[in-house]
Amino acid sequence: MPRVSLRGRHLRGQRLRGRRLRGLHLRARGQHLHARRRPLLGVLATLCAALLLASGTPHPASAAAQDAGNDPARATTQAAALADLLRTNPVHVTDQLPRDVPRSAAPDFAKLAKRTGVPTYVLVLPSQDRGDRLLGAVHDRLGRDGLYVLVDDTGVSDAAAYGVRAPADDAFTVSLYELPYDAGPLLSFERFTDVIALGGKKAAERADAARKKSEAAGGDDVEKMHIDPVDRDNQSFVTGIALTGVPLLIILLSPYLRRWIRRQRGPSAKDPRAKDPSAQDPGAKKQQPSSPRRHFTPLRIEAGVAVLAAGAVALGAFLAFHEDSARTSPPPTASDLSSRVERVAAGLKQEGQANGAVYSDPESPRPLDSAQRRELLDRIGKFDRGPIRIALVPQLTEDESGGETEIFVEAVRQKMGAKGAQGVYVVADPLGGSIDVVTYDVRIDANRIAFDLPDSIRYGDDDDRSADHRLGERLDDLMTFLDKSPRSARAETSSLGMDDAPDPVEDEALRPLFSGDFWPGLMVGALAAGLLFGIVAAFLGLLRLSVPGLRRTPATTVAADGTLGFTAPPDPSAGFLRRTARDELDSLAREFDPDAALRSAVRTRVYDCLDTATLLADRDPDGHVDDDATPADLAAAIVLARVGRSALKGNDKPCCALNPLHGPSTGWRDAQYSPDDQRLRTIPVCAQCRVLVEVQPRLAYTLRLTLPGAGRSERVPYEDAPGPLPAIANGVPQLIRQVREYAGVQ
Repeated sequence: MPRVSLRGRHLRGQRLRGRRLRGLHLRARGQHLHARRRPLLGVLATLCAALLLASGTPHPASAAAQDAGNDPARATTQAAALADLLRTNPVHVTDQLPRDVPRSAAPDFAKLAKRTGVPTYVLVLPSQDRGDRLLGAVHDRLGRDGLYVLVDDTGVSDAAAYGVRAPADDAFTVSLYELPYDAGPLLSFERFTDVIALGGKKAAERADAARKKSEAAGGDDVEKMHIDPVDRDNQSFVTGIALTGVPLLIILLSPYLRRWIRRQRGPSAKDPRAKDPSAQDPGAKKQQPSSPRRHFTPLRIEAGVAVLAAGAVALGAFLAFHEDSARTSPPPTASDLSSRVERVAAGLKQEGQANGAVYSDPESPRPLDSAQRRELLDRIGKFDRGPIRIALVPQLTEDESGGETEIFVEAVRQKMGAKGAQGVYVVADPLGGSIDVVTYDVRIDANRIAFDLPDSIRYGDDDDRSADHRLGERLDDLMTFLDKSPRSARAETSSLGMDDAPDPVEDEALRPLFSGDFWPGLMVGALAAGLLFGIVAAFLGLLRLSVPGLRRTPATTVAADGTLGFTAPPDPSAGFLRRTARDELDSLAREFDPDAALRSAVRTRVYDCLDTATLLADRDPDGHVDDDATPADLAAAIVLARVGRSALKGNDKPCCALNPLHGPSTGWRDAQYSPDDQRLRTIPVCAQCRVLVEVQPRLAYTLRLTLPGAGRSERVPYEDAPGPLPAIANGVPQLIRQVREYAGVQ
């Protein structure tokens, strides 16, 4: 059912956090073991062992038996059952952890146990509270010397050597400190046996080195070996960010940086007129320019690089994040998943009486003494609404049902066949202390059991610290609760089964890399690329403004004869006019030296141009273009500044009639100046405009300068613009006079 499946996944999702806590607990215990190993105590222990062996006296009773109180049988029953299992096979793997340690992995543990060189007895069990006492009790029951190792779902949890030379504490310390908490039980036991095989001296050195390394790292855990679903989500998210962010950043930033660098370097020092014979000789024949090749333009190259970058990111992420599962052990087989269910079902049948049965898991602590068991069976025999079957078995997220008690009970009931079709099934966890009840075909209100069962029965008291979780008393209270429960009108049956349990392989499988958080990552990557582009552009803009040497060089070309040529679009924006006016004023002020040896006429012309250009663009003057300067004023300032710079180079010709921003002309040509006037007029044109005029004079008007108008898309021909700019048609002196009148300066 969906409810069970989701809960199972939730419980499985909490396992990694539990493993971390368990790892920290084991690490603290390892430090305690290290603190216990004092040289003097080691000598005394050796002497005592020698005396015991010499006298032939048996080993002392285990601490578990000493703590048993009035009923030592209850404390040693688990140890006796485990000793019987080890007597048959020195390596026992429980059937209660098939999702983490399947029983089919027992041959691997047995193979590793042979590396130690001493008799080795391995118990793979659910996590035990006092594993050291359990190992001592098992050794006393088995009566064989050797190395005893206890392994749980996180790794080696306890180890002790009895009558053999084996550095158990050092091997445990190494497996604890050198491996991450998610290494898994099999790898942890492998590291443990490797250190045992080194011998006492080398094992102690390695343990000290591992401990010191951990202390130097501040106690931080070793980097984990496997990823979990959260890590996969992070990988998918980062992959999505990189897959869109990197290509978009290339497409956005590369052209901007290319233009920025070109502006700093300035244009090529060669003027097109140097390669154009007609620029030097107006009578020379103009050759038709060859069509440019556009197969490998910078934009296409950058787009290709962006595509390659996207492919590299996708391939690199696929190769780097190749994990498809979070499993630390081989997947369980069908036999692994059904072994415990069959065992419990067989145990309930064997213990079964007319009205029910009580089955205690032999691998777990026995929470019921003989008197409690007899009393419980007596109350079960008096229950008149159907048989009651009680299973004292752990319920773990690592078991076959994923910790879902109802699924486990349904599987046991099916294995019992017709004998177990009806009744009340009670599952009491001897490790966790919880009690769950499931009913089948009995006239008891299932809702009352599900919702009204007191927490004191279901979970026990919060302040209860007893080893047996007071299960005997709570089961007795449960029987009282069932006796007092009202009869229901009809028999109710649970509909859950093993098919509802989360699949162990699917549960540990990681979702594909290009799924889940990958899609939000794509959007975040696009936003991040735009944000980073804005940051870089703002930084470079501030850098260019704050560092005078990085201010953009005006679009200027130098011909072979030393004269200057200038470029500008026929429809410049207000931003272009503002930037170019600032750069041209800076360049003219930097190039003009009033004390230089210049002809008087040239000095006067340059000074007038600088003065009037400043009046138009920077009236303060504070070195910055005025915010309220109009596009027409900025264009006039550019024209005056470029005329002044050309005058310094000895060029005092009229400005280009089509676009005065191009500076002085290089010759006169017949051209159609206006789209409404079909006549060809002889006008001065620059080298840049002359290329089109000589080939298509009827299209010359398309090069005519227009300025931004009042509307957003409105353009005004420069000769119709407000202000002094139209006076350039009558020559530079007339423009200078008009500017001074316009500015109110005589």
